Amino acid sequence: MVHATAIEKDKEVEKMKRAAMRTFATLAASFLFAIASLPTLEAEPRAPVIVALGDSLTAGLGLPQDQSFPAQLEAALKARGHDVTVIDAGVSGDTAAAGLKRLDWALPDNASAVIIELGANDALQGLPPEGTKAALAKIIGRAQAKGLPVLLTGMEAPRNMGKDYVEEFAAIFPDLAARYDVLLYPFFLAGVALDGELMQADGIHPNGKGVTRIVEGILPKVEELLAQIEAKD
Repeated sequence: MVHATAIEKDKEVEKMKRAAMRTFATLAASFLFAIASLPTLEAEPRAPVIVALGDSLTAGLGLPQDQSFPAQLEAALKARGHDVTVIDAGVSGDTAAAGLKRLDWALPDNASAVIIELGANDALQGLPPEGTKAALAKIIGRAQAKGLPVLLTGMEAPRNMGKDYVEEFAAIFPDLAARYDVLLYPFFLAGVALDGELMQADGIHPNGKGVTRIVEGILPKVEELLAQIEAKD
């Protein structure tokens, strides 16, 4: 009698286990169906990060931070509806070769594109144009190897360096832009250089109004750069 009762209990336990397993299977199937029925969520597009790699003209020597080229450029782009960050990677006194040496740590992992503004100190120091050109070429090549679109800005040498030097130096930038198929803004200080109202007392660096003029001039090229970022993504 005791043995029969034990068997009956075992059967009841087995039934309860099977019922529990069926309930679990039903719930699991319902959960999986619900997950599969959810709409696919697309990741929010990442806001572009433009790195402005340059010298004191980028760093904003003599200016409040909010009047520097990167700050004014970012503000102008946002005013035109672009959600973008512009990183100030300008170091006063840098030549093209110095910019090349710090390139790896100047480009963060989340960089989307690069604006290259280097060469002014090379010209002021009368450095050989071929050396400037070689350094800029390496910067462009390494940026492109990382998949980063590039906007190259040109620079002019002081006229007192002599006609041959001035012409050879000026040719650096369009030559590189053509060779590497990158965007070119021919002269970073276009419309600003030699204008006393737009330059600081040293006659070399733009004041806040001068930077505003630079941003106004270069803005269309930067928007082309943003278009390249979007096309790549």
